[in-house]
Amino acid sequence: MTALAIGCVLDLIIGDPHGIPHPVAWIGRLISFLEKKLYPDVEAGDSAGEKAAKSSGKKPYRRDRLSEIRDEKRLICRGSLLVIIVVLVTVGLTALVLTAAYACHAYAGMAVEAILTCYILASRSLYDESMIVMKDLGADDICRARSDLSMIVGRDTVNLDEEGIIRATVETVAENTSDGVCAPLFYTILGGPVAGMLYKAVNTMDSMLGYRNERYEYFGRTAAKTDDAVNFIPSRISAMLIIVSSGLLSLADKNYSPSGAYRIWRRDRRNHPSPNSAQTESACAGALMIRLGGTSYYGGRAVDKPTIGDPLRRIDREHVRMSDHLMFASEFVMLILAGIVFYVWYI
Repeated sequence: MTALAIGCVLDLIIGDPHGIPHPVAWIGRLISFLEKKLYPDVEAGDSAGEKAAKSSGKKPYRRDRLSEIRDEKRLICRGSLLVIIVVLVTVGLTALVLTAAYACHAYAGMAVEAILTCYILASRSLYDESMIVMKDLGADDICRARSDLSMIVGRDTVNLDEEGIIRATVETVAENTSDGVCAPLFYTILGGPVAGMLYKAVNTMDSMLGYRNERYEYFGRTAAKTDDAVNFIPSRISAMLIIVSSGLLSLADKNYSPSGAYRIWRRDRRNHPSPNSAQTESACAGALMIRLGGTSYYGGRAVDKPTIGDPLRRIDREHVRMSDHLMFASEFVMLILAGIVFYVWYI
């Protein structure tokens, strides 16, 4: 619990300093390496039939459905193998580092555990990235705001107006209140940095491979489904934490609506293609009394998503700051609850 608390404080103070080696970056490199080895030798967007035709110099031919099914199963199997390797390597190396540190000295082990916990969490970096976008808007540099926003969201940002930029920023803060803060904290509480790094590995694989396009529809399916599974419980806990946090914050700022957070969460928590994303987005939208969701563009293609929340207030820059406060408060409440559980369990 001491290492956990120190790791949380370190994350709040320093976040993810640039230029320092980061385990999640190493996980990303491992995923890229394995993708090159396991994905069929074919250019992005090419089918296996087109690949064979290219190698023979012939025109692409139409394959029958049986061949397509075989290719789909092969891609799913290879993607599953990638997931297994990344999980085993991540868990094994993290456990090895922790065991070696504790073998040297208890304090050395605690220090390594705290540092790994800091790497696992992303509240400070998420706050910093959202504030960079708001700083750009404050300087009336909407082109730079779009560019900086593209670093933290998966949607197209090139045509977003100021309201669209703000909405996308609030949505990513709300979603990552679970994915980047509460969910990794949940697993770290349960199983220390080993479980926390396991979650980060799964989350990173989903962010790199979990797309429904021609290249990753089958190869990235296991990564996407695994991410859905490990986030199922934490996303719902995170939504409850946002609702509780909105109640605490409303004691000092009446612009937060805990009743709205609960009501919109109950109504709109399934309004998203993902089984988990709308959990926190709906609670955040209700707490801020704004509307999120709607049509977004990905790779130049419009994707119609259900709206989340009611437009009781016009969305503005202040809502980004408020969503950040909900994120920090949710992390704090979760850490306090963990401390109480640890105390009752051991004392």
